[in-house]
Amino acid sequence: MNKPDSHWYLHVGRASELSGRDRVVYRLFEILPGALSLTTLGAFVVLSFMKPVIAAYLTIVFSVYWLFKTSYLSIHLRHNFKRVQHNLTVDWNERLKTLKHDQIVHLVVFPFYEETYEVVAGSVRGLLESRWDTRSIALVLAAEERAGASALGVARRIEREFGENFLVCITTCHPQGLPGEMPGKGSNSSYAAEEARVRILDPRGIPYESVIVSAFDVDTVVYPQYFACLTWNFLTAENPLRSSFQPVPLYNNNIWEAPILARVVAYSSSFWQMIQQERPEKLATFSSHAVSFRALYDAGYWQKNIVSEDSRIFWNLFVRYDGAYEVVPIAYPVSMDANVAPTFFGTLRNIYLQHRRWTYGAENIAYILFAFLKNPRIPFRKKLRAALFQIEGFWSLATHPLILFAVGWLPLFIGGDAFNTTVLSYNLPSVARTFLTLAMFGLIFSASFSMYLVPKRPSEYTKFRSVMLVAQWLLVPITMVIFSSIPGLDAQIRLMFGRYLGFWVTPKSRKTSTPLSKAAV
Repeated sequence: MNKPDSHWYLHVGRASELSGRDRVVYRLFEILPGALSLTTLGAFVVLSFMKPVIAAYLTIVFSVYWLFKTSYLSIHLRHNFKRVQHNLTVDWNERLKTLKHDQIVHLVVFPFYEETYEVVAGSVRGLLESRWDTRSIALVLAAEERAGASALGVARRIEREFGENFLVCITTCHPQGLPGEMPGKGSNSSYAAEEARVRILDPRGIPYESVIVSAFDVDTVVYPQYFACLTWNFLTAENPLRSSFQPVPLYNNNIWEAPILARVVAYSSSFWQMIQQERPEKLATFSSHAVSFRALYDAGYWQKNIVSEDSRIFWNLFVRYDGAYEVVPIAYPVSMDANVAPTFFGTLRNIYLQHRRWTYGAENIAYILFAFLKNPRIPFRKKLRAALFQIEGFWSLATHPLILFAVGWLPLFIGGDAFNTTVLSYNLPSVARTFLTLAMFGLIFSASFSMYLVPKRPSEYTKFRSVMLVAQWLLVPITMVIFSSIPGLDAQIRLMFGRYLGFWVTPKSRKTSTPLSKAAV
């Protein structure tokens, strides 16, 4: 492998790209997440046969732990919800009057594949309807060559219809089959960013330090003061060129037409990101995010050979700057589409595949551990903290729901007569159920918060659908197992055995062409 500088390992994607001892070490790190999760679940199964009493006590311990964890997370969710509500009422443009901000240029990148004109145009209209001078926004419509002429046609049409409203609007076409690349958002966004540098920034002499890049999913619709809020946070950050900026993703563009399971999963994803905003030490970039062009350029843009480029760019920058990099949570929303397919079962399939792609972020663990070995300049405490947070996060995601709602109950069924005649066998269901029921009270908070985040109900939907928006939270235990633990295990096992995933593009399907998110909150 070519090693041009001290950061040669910055864009390693998988063990197969390395050789010798490095390849062996990286491969062991790839195996680690799946090995931990399978060992944990396997131990529960073995103990249920061999030592059912121990397994039963562990189930109770996990139930107690889950109660305290959900209480802790519910408090964070409430705090962030209040912050989001407050930030939506702040006049960020008024705040900016005390700061010099005329030099700031917003570079917005919309990478897309086979999405329709309606989806892309809806996102571009959101930019135009924002309370910001769009003459300071450079728009990049990043099409894929492999999508054929239709994608270029969509981009060219949007460029003709809306381009004159921006500082500049360009279309890029990411070539198919470039060496060292995986087809996907990372490689397309990186190509688009370099094209923007060559075609927009350098010819105009725009300093990289003055450019804030918003890397959006193509269905992202900004709230009115997104750019003002982002600019304020950028200008007041302790070190803006060593920071990424993370808005809150709300999957509510099409939430009313989403089936019940899709709604639960969509809001659960949003709530998790809101919780993470209150724990910045655990926060990495996710989906739509913002970063200075200077930092992005220094890191070589988004990684082109992995699935989870949105979170990996944070780790690329963390390693590139020797640990002196952070994510600034801005507690301000952007809206995206809930996962909806033309059929109910198609929606379930797409949700599963989308969450498998998200949980494939476990590939970051191998990268982090390997990069930490190669970079002695990162303080050891930072390395240890970051590594433990990531390992624990993916381990608990894959194992805890299964333990609480499935595997942990095995002693009752396979513990045998020796266990079933004990007092514990009678108490296990009631004790565990009590703790889980108390933990489920956190869903009451989730249900109340979700109602504030729902756009105004369209006239074609009855009040019964509003009632179901509350009742749907009873399905959380099911969605946690089916759309969290199982795809998480799937992703980790594939990584464990070297059956690497490619980038799966979530199809966008709407019954209406206009996003409904504007009325939310």
